[in-house]
Amino acid sequence: MSGVRKRSIEIAGHRTSITLEDDFWTALQEIGHRREVTLRALVAEIDGNRGENNLSSAIRLYVLRYYRDEAAGAAR
Repeated sequence: MSGVRKRSIEIAGHRTSITLEDDFWTALQEIGHRREVTLRALVAEIDGNRGENNLSSAIRLYVLRYYRDEAAGAAR
């Protein structure tokens, strides 16, 4: 079972706390590594595109979509 962690990160010039399960933090770091962007840059991108979702939810949805797209590409 994945623990829940709260971490502080600076985006858009201010610090914010994000609470995610360890597995989502790991996945987010892996995606950043694959895309060759920092965790801060990736979170800022997600934040800029999140609409009405809170940031933690937007990150979870981003990770889900990323791996769904990857799985769909592998299935072709």
